[in-house]
Amino acid sequence: MEGIEHRTIEVNGINMHIAEKGEGPIVLFLHGFPELWYSWRHQIQYISSKGYHAVAPDLRGYGDTDAPTSITSYTVFHIVGDIIALIDSLGVEKVYLVAHDWGAIIGWYLSLFRPDRIKAYVCLSVPFMPRNPKIKPVDGMRALYGDDYYICRFQEPGKIEAQLAKADTEQIITTFLTGRKPGPPILPKEGVRAPPNVPITLPSWLTKEDVTYYASKFNKSGFTGGLNYYRNINLNWELTGAWSGAQIKVPVKFITGDLDVVYTSLGTKDYIESGAFKKYVPFLEEVVIQEGVAHFNNQEAAEEVNHHIYEFINKF
Repeated sequence: MEGIEHRTIEVNGINMHIAEKGEGPIVLFLHGFPELWYSWRHQIQYISSKGYHAVAPDLRGYGDTDAPTSITSYTVFHIVGDIIALIDSLGVEKVYLVAHDWGAIIGWYLSLFRPDRIKAYVCLSVPFMPRNPKIKPVDGMRALYGDDYYICRFQEPGKIEAQLAKADTEQIITTFLTGRKPGPPILPKEGVRAPPNVPITLPSWLTKEDVTYYASKFNKSGFTGGLNYYRNINLNWELTGAWSGAQIKVPVKFITGDLDVVYTSLGTKDYIESGAFKKYVPFLEEVVIQEGVAHFNNQEAAEEVNHHIYEFINKF
C-alpha cells in the first residue's frame, strides 16, 4: 500500500475516512458489501501512476467512517449526500466515477441526481435498474426467489448479525469474496456460517493479509452499517418515485464477469443484451463481459479492470 495516504473529513454530518494517492484529475472509487476502500487497492496504485488523483472512501457505516445507529440514516439520499460533500471537499466540480456492487448502485443514483458532478462513470457488476412503479423491489425479489434469498434474509434488523457473530470474521469475508456460484444467492436456513474446520483455499488474487485487513475492520465496526443499505431498498423505492422513467445522462462503461451473481440473476443478462439497459442509459458506450470472472472483478481481474478504467476515462 505504498504511498497511499489516509485522512478523515467531515461530510454531511458524519466523519468519513478516505484513502488517496496521486495528483491530477480525481477518480472517485466507491466500494460495495462487505468491503472497504481497500477493495480498490490495485486500482489506486495503477490509476495514480497514470496522472490521476485516486480517492477511495469507506462509505457510511463501513471501516473507519462513522456508522449512524438509525437504519433510516442509510437511504440513497444520505449516501449520495455524503459523496457530494466529499467531492465538494476535494475542491472540484466534477470527478471520474468508478464503482462496484452497492457502490455501483450509489453511483447510479449519484449520476441520476447530480449528473453535473460526473465526467464519466465506469460501473462494475450492477447495471442501472429502472424503478418499477408497480412493486417494491424486495417484495419482487421475495416473490421471485423466496424468503431465503440473501437480500430478503438481510431485512430483519439484528437477525443476520446474530448469525454472523457466531462465525469467524475472516471466514465470513473469505466466503463472500471467493464465492463463484452463479445465480441468485440463497442462504442456508441454519445460518451463514461455513462448516467448522473446513479451510477455504484462497485464490491467487486474495492473500491472507487482505482477508486479515478486512476482518480487522469488520471486527471493529460490525456488519450492521453495510446491511442497513439493504434495509432501505424499499424505502429508497418510495423516496425516488419522482425519478420513475428517468434516464442516466452521463457517459458509462459497464464491466462484469459472466459468473457474477448479479449478471446471472434477476434477469440481468437479458436486460443488458436486449437493449433495455441502453434505453435507460443512452450514453452507455461499452459493455464488457469478462469470461470466467465472478462478482468481485475489481480484485479478481484487477489488471484487466485497471486497463478498462484508464482506457475509458482517458477519452474525456
